Amino acid sequence: MHQALSDLLNLLDLEQIDRDLFRGRSPDEGWQRVYGGQVIGQALVAASRTVAEPERLAHSLHGYFLRPGDTTIPILYDVDRIRDGKSFTTRRVVAIQRGQAIFSMAASFHEPEPGLSHQFAMPDAPSPQDCISEQALLEEYIAHYPDAAEHYGKRARPIEMRYVDPVRDHAPVPMPPHQRVWIKTVDTMPDDQRLNQCLLAYASDMTLIDTSYRPHAVNWRDQNFQVASLDHAMWFHQAVRTDEWLLYDQDSPFSGGARGFSRGAFFDQSGQLVASCAQEGLIRLHT
Repeated sequence: MHQALSDLLNLLDLEQIDRDLFRGRSPDEGWQRVYGGQVIGQALVAASRTVAEPERLAHSLHGYFLRPGDTTIPILYDVDRIRDGKSFTTRRVVAIQRGQAIFSMAASFHEPEPGLSHQFAMPDAPSPQDCISEQALLEEYIAHYPDAAEHYGKRARPIEMRYVDPVRDHAPVPMPPHQRVWIKTVDTMPDDQRLNQCLLAYASDMTLIDTSYRPHAVNWRDQNFQVASLDHAMWFHQAVRTDEWLLYDQDSPFSGGARGFSRGAFFDQSGQLVASCAQEGLIRLHT
């Protein structure tokens, strides 16, 4: 397995230190705070491990980011087994550092069953092979900001991303609050559906908040611009493989009051809607 993906799966493989208590770590990649998708993914791993029935998969999660996470110390995930019902299982997870909650999440699990079905059509998009890669955009950015090479150029990338309509971060211009990104892992994933869900939860936070400030031509490098996820919700509709290309279609219906709201939908290449998410984030301009 590709080393970057192996490292990510190890990151999601929490240590169980008590019946409902798990310990996670963060990679040493120079981040000032823990990446939000990491906390979401690890919290979902912790919740999933307390659900005995393997056929019960996560169908929704709702999380709040409460404090910045410290990358230099472990994160404890305390799971509350709120309910084990006949059809649904409900869990609450609190992520803790230094005795304080940094993230809180509720998650619900359900065994898929037959029922009424419909979905929105997959939006048109060029194939991943015809889109610009994250690596090409990064090289373009480093050409304008050479000091970024040490920090961003060497970072492991377990998830490949190809942008349909990218922002040029070195010189952003106003763009519609909508973006499409193809994503997949850089190597084959295990068949474990729960693990694929957790990895997709990890990936769902990578570009969603960016959509909310695309119309405003803000460079996240600006010292007076502050960005942070505030909450994150996700719904899993169908089985998903994260090692096959998924189109992440995102839009932002509103921003205001120093907050931006974004929505996202994941489609596989056959056009099936496999997951949806929504997020509000802090997008603050300091004067």
